[in-house]
Amino acid sequence: MATVSVRDEVTELLQELIRVDTTNPPGNETAAAELLRVYLEESGAECELYARVPERANLVARLPGRGDGPSLLFLSHTDVVLADPAEWSADPFGGELRDGEVWGRGALDMKGQVAASAVAMATLAREGFEPAGDLVFAATADEEVGAGFGAQWLCEAHPDAVRCDYLINEGSGERLELGGRPFYICSVAEKMSAPFRLRVRGRSGHASMPGIADNALVKAAPLITKLGEHVPDQQLMPEVTALLKTVTGEAPDSPQDAVARAEAIGSFFAAMVEPLLSLTLSPTMVSASQKRNVIPAICDLVVDSRLLPGMTPAEQHAIVREVLGEGDYELEGLEAHGGSRSPIDTPLWDAVAAWVEELEPEARPAPICVAGFTDSHWFRQAFGTVAYGFFPSRSMSPELAARLVHSADERVPIQDLELGVGFLRDVAHRLVAV
Repeated sequence: MATVSVRDEVTELLQELIRVDTTNPPGNETAAAELLRVYLEESGAECELYARVPERANLVARLPGRGDGPSLLFLSHTDVVLADPAEWSADPFGGELRDGEVWGRGALDMKGQVAASAVAMATLAREGFEPAGDLVFAATADEEVGAGFGAQWLCEAHPDAVRCDYLINEGSGERLELGGRPFYICSVAEKMSAPFRLRVRGRSGHASMPGIADNALVKAAPLITKLGEHVPDQQLMPEVTALLKTVTGEAPDSPQDAVARAEAIGSFFAAMVEPLLSLTLSPTMVSASQKRNVIPAICDLVVDSRLLPGMTPAEQHAIVREVLGEGDYELEGLEAHGGSRSPIDTPLWDAVAAWVEELEPEARPAPICVAGFTDSHWFRQAFGTVAYGFFPSRSMSPELAARLVHSADERVPIQDLELGVGFLRDVAHRLVAV
């Protein structure tokens, strides 16, 4: 490989990755995995593809350790969500470089981190980096849908390929000015995704004679309103306490105090903190009659719900039934993933903190729980891995980045790509170097 700067190398690799359409479904992540394998093997990394079905491969690259130290895994996923070209001002799969930013679906979520992780591995391999424990990079399939082709399947079917002591994944890393000081947010926990379906039953009939029917859609309407208007009980969890103590210097003494402290700092910070104090119930999908002139006998309502770490779907269902009261409906959980945490007082946290302090001596890392969920929980559950979400960014405002993820005109500054490579290389040296 010709000598190029790290910035050019990660930019070009990201452009190539974006041009591989891995929209999930159907995914077709093998094309991205093959691209990464060729790139990494040229630099001397050991690579293997693991696939439940041929077209949906996961790449695992490794720099083997001597066996006398901890292992570290860079986790990422290569699939992306749908992009409608009509909504974009650039080709969503063009990987265009425009004004110092790479444009395209997945630039932020999360092919940018895929590229940075691969470049960190490749440059370390070319330099002859010797880890005490294995340094591993996994670029997995199927994170956006979670149909069992990616991280979950790897942990279950090929545990020895991805077993690790420490893990760096997506989830946080944004630089925030809070109370006049800079902080880099590091996610150490995540809420559980536990969507459920309400099925409301009635009696069908011709829409021209509504009095002879029992309209399930109309019966569902007050239930939707109750869920949408419900204000759940709040509670403080350790990550929120640690976050507010880091930022304000004092631990909040109640959920209400946490909200007040966050609001005093800023509306965006308050919007980050508020959903971390309770479960959420968000009605998002309704299906009823498929014909305009038929009154529906069944109305299905899907509710997106996120639970605090440690909360169970059974507790969620009890709360929902209390909110709705008695009625002609059925409640069915659709899935339950996530809801795990890692401790904050760890060598991985120390490595993140040391890098942040070296980058900006006045800055500090601040722990947070992710309001959504990531693939980190599979590794926590399978191996007891200490898993954090941290990919640093400071060239794009967090508010803009949040609006661009899963939306049109997604893009990432190349300065942040280079910053991410530097962080990943640094944490490898601090944690697993001989």
